[in-house]
Amino acid sequence: MFKEETNMKLRKFMALGLVAAMTATMFAGCGSKDNTTSDSTQSADNSSSTEADGLVSYSDIVLGETGKDLSTTITMFNHRTDMDTDDYGGKNWKSYLEDFNKEYPNIKVEITTDTNYADDALTHLQSGDYETITMIPAVNKADLSTYYMSYGTLDEMQDQINYANTWLYGMDVYGVPSTATTQGIVYNKKVFENAGITELPKTPDEFIAALQKIKDNTDAIPLYTNYAAGWTMGAWDAYIGNNATGDNTYFNQKLLHTKDPFKDYGDGTHPYAVYKILYDAVAGGLTEDDYSTTDWEGSKSMLNNGEIGCMVLGSWAYPQMEAAGPNAADIGYMPFPISVNGEQYASAGADYSYGINVNATDDEKQAALIFVKWMTEESGFSYNEDGLPVAKSSDETKLDFSNVTFLEDEPAVQGEEDVLNLLNADSELNFNNGGDDKIQAIIEHATNGDESFDDIMNEWNQKWSDAQEAEGIEVTE
Repeated sequence: MFKEETNMKLRKFMALGLVAAMTATMFAGCGSKDNTTSDSTQSADNSSSTEADGLVSYSDIVLGETGKDLSTTITMFNHRTDMDTDDYGGKNWKSYLEDFNKEYPNIKVEITTDTNYADDALTHLQSGDYETITMIPAVNKADLSTYYMSYGTLDEMQDQINYANTWLYGMDVYGVPSTATTQGIVYNKKVFENAGITELPKTPDEFIAALQKIKDNTDAIPLYTNYAAGWTMGAWDAYIGNNATGDNTYFNQKLLHTKDPFKDYGDGTHPYAVYKILYDAVAGGLTEDDYSTTDWEGSKSMLNNGEIGCMVLGSWAYPQMEAAGPNAADIGYMPFPISVNGEQYASAGADYSYGINVNATDDEKQAALIFVKWMTEESGFSYNEDGLPVAKSSDETKLDFSNVTFLEDEPAVQGEEDVLNLLNADSELNFNNGGDDKIQAIIEHATNGDESFDDIMNEWNQKWSDAQEAEGIEVTE
């Protein structure tokens, strides 16, 4: 257990980290924090690059040839504790390493996983004693070169990978996504069928009606909140941009300058509509009886065996639900039920990204570059985890969002890279940056009936307006 002082430092550290939509969703095996802002004016002179170190760059590595004579041991720290067991329903870490060592028998990779990864990874970085490869946690982009080496310039890396600007600073790329995800709802197809739901809902009203059918016609919990886990609540923030507006400039650009962004637009769109779905579901008795007793790990098998109808989580959760029991074929993934002018949209972006320790030896760095590229291009990891392709050389994915437009968030405009962080910190709302408690409060008020949804949104609007005024942010929207 961390001391409170330490916790406060960590929260401050995380609050200062730049945020963006997707990873996921928090991610983290759980969720992802996808950071898409960049500063094209910042010099990268202080970064460690492959060119400066005399290494074969990510772009120039030829898998199966480069580094065949290299003999070293590297370490990797990550959040996927489920993949660290022999009973994981998908492909586990042991299997990936066995495959890698068939090609590179002299590069040993030691993997450590952590259920509290988001916090503990920051502790590792702050201590200065951290692994060769870590999944980049919520650090300030200005600090990336302090912890991680550059993979190469944006021009180089965007020819190699998708979502190359996720961890971009000074036009250098510091992270390669492990996979890419989208935002929707994981659901049990059999439960929906037994409930008499013949078409997937496309609007908030249709979704609430579908949940009511599940309650009326099955024994399943229509919508499982996963309140107790905390981070699963913050996952709702990932839907307020692209999914709710159909505008990929909304989250990192327009939201900053919008007056009362949490008002009711009257057409079932924008952030108001996202959070109202949750409030209405809870108030209508369409969630678990006691939100305080929810169990994240247990929910996976509950969804798999039909005890739960659906959960609002990023697509990274889809394969975990498939692997949680014998009914993988019953698990589906559908778009979030909001339509903008009759069209549905979905965010697409990176999940956790591989970062390579800037203080590693040259041999360790080279081995890490090879392993990351192998994981990206040859391992099948992103496909196996039902993700969207990361490697430019691949277009394979299991996800099928028919008639849905994928959007990747545009970064903040130059000069406003830190504004969202400032507004998040001042308002204490922390959208897509650990604002779990505000979503938990929606559930609490909806259960108790002591505060209306509109009152909650009015409070958020006031906090946002106060933060805009405090930071001198011009309101233009």
